[in-house]
Amino acid sequence: MHIARNTGNHQEPNDASLIIAGQLAAAEAPCITCSFQMSGVVVLHMLRRHMPDIPVLFIDTFHHFAEVYAYRDELVSRWNLNVIDVKAAAPAPGLWQTSTDACCARHKVEPLFAALEGYDVWFTGLRRDQSSTRAHLSHMEPFRLPSGRVLRKVNPVATWTTKEIQRYAREHAIPLLPLYEQGYTSIGCEPCTTVMIDPANLRSGRWRGEKQECGIHIQPVATAS
Repeated sequence: MHIARNTGNHQEPNDASLIIAGQLAAAEAPCITCSFQMSGVVVLHMLRRHMPDIPVLFIDTFHHFAEVYAYRDELVSRWNLNVIDVKAAAPAPGLWQTSTDACCARHKVEPLFAALEGYDVWFTGLRRDQSSTRAHLSHMEPFRLPSGRVLRKVNPVATWTTKEIQRYAREHAIPLLPLYEQGYTSIGCEPCTTVMIDPANLRSGRWRGEKQECGIHIQPVATAS
């Protein structure tokens, strides 16, 4: 695997493409999860240069902004994406009103972990500067699903900044989700997303500041058999 070089505190942008190329070469069944926020779209753009039909797992929580669905459909058409909608088998609309943890588990964590069983390499658009919970993010790390299956989780732009992501998008004429123009810096489900509350935390508008992660990027705790 290519080891990314660093200049100061930031990864040289070209290294993300090298990481992607190396990980794809060693993958049997790769995929990317993408909520169509800017980081994920940039990684998806890089991936498509090597594998145009890579499976794009979109977690449909039934609670997304209308703008997210419209933007997703626009990119699906423009880029001919192989999008796979990941949904809860038994959705519970309104569950977020009583427990955001239960809602995230039902509509995001459980269906995604089930869907990931069919893949061996999982690409994401996670970055260290998004929140304190991601400050020590690695470019590649093992991720064990509840079943015990271990994937390689690859975060090619882990050390990129927002400005670097935006610059890449401009240079490659990639349109971004219109909600950014309204002041959103991290976009999840509509009922639980506001504009940024804390200028030092890009994800502070999620879940009214009650938490920073939905659970899909948290290593499941092994349970005793």
